[in-house]
Amino acid sequence: MHASRHAAMSFLSLILTLSPAWLTPVSAANDAPSKIIRLATTTSTENSGLLGFLLPQFTQQTGYRVHVIAVGTGKALRMGRDGDVDVVLVHAPKAEAEFVANGFGAQRHSVMYNDFVLIGPADDPAGINTALSVTDAMHRIVDHNAMFISRGDDSGTHKKELTLWNSTRLQRGGNWYREAGQGMGKVMQIADELEAYTLTDRGTWLAYRDKSSLKLLFAGDPLLHNPYGIIAVNPKRFPDINYSGASKLIAWITTEPAQTLIANYQIGGDRLFVPSAKAPGAVAASVKQ
Repeated sequence: MHASRHAAMSFLSLILTLSPAWLTPVSAANDAPSKIIRLATTTSTENSGLLGFLLPQFTQQTGYRVHVIAVGTGKALRMGRDGDVDVVLVHAPKAEAEFVANGFGAQRHSVMYNDFVLIGPADDPAGINTALSVTDAMHRIVDHNAMFISRGDDSGTHKKELTLWNSTRLQRGGNWYREAGQGMGKVMQIADELEAYTLTDRGTWLAYRDKSSLKLLFAGDPLLHNPYGIIAVNPKRFPDINYSGASKLIAWITTEPAQTLIANYQIGGDRLFVPSAKAPGAVAASVKQ
């Protein structure tokens, strides 16, 4: 009996000595620097809950863990230009094109789209619910001196808002126009408290609408189209980034199974995003109005 016990203990000691990797927890292996991807993305994408739905499935399938840094599009692209992240997922096509053209990003890949919407108080003092276009809606806001809350943070939503104001040739300013310098969720809260109008992406609106007394008052203008692209930071400029991990994430999120997950992601029966990696072929459906 004593000899058998001694032999068993010796065998166990041999395993412990020769096989430390066998005993290493999987989570510890996944936390190795080479298995961590730093993703800078928009607060609207994070607020929608989509990444919380997608990324655990990516981790399960690939072993890579994604550290999400949710900021405005402008800041996300600045982090990419500084080499502080490995990949960006944003929604400002012009700024994305400049990011790639200037050598900071490897290539832009289309991921999905939704649209921007104008929301405001239920009584709609500016009457934008009957506007014929987004330009008409914004003219009505100005004509009625109705309060408008701007993101004011160089985000993709803010960039879109400025483009819309420029198209109207209206002057912003005065007591009716206020810049918050905050993410979309906070801006919606401020607009709700002040009974003001604001521009938001549909995904954040659907995620937050049950917490707000604001109403969706105008949507559907082609000018409100909101495409999202994903770009790996250029490894030729920043050799230390995790380009391999970024490429894995891009390859995964643009596959048909991941695009189907995006298409199936809903809140309260409403789809938040339309996948577009295979556009214009595979997915023809539009976001529910």
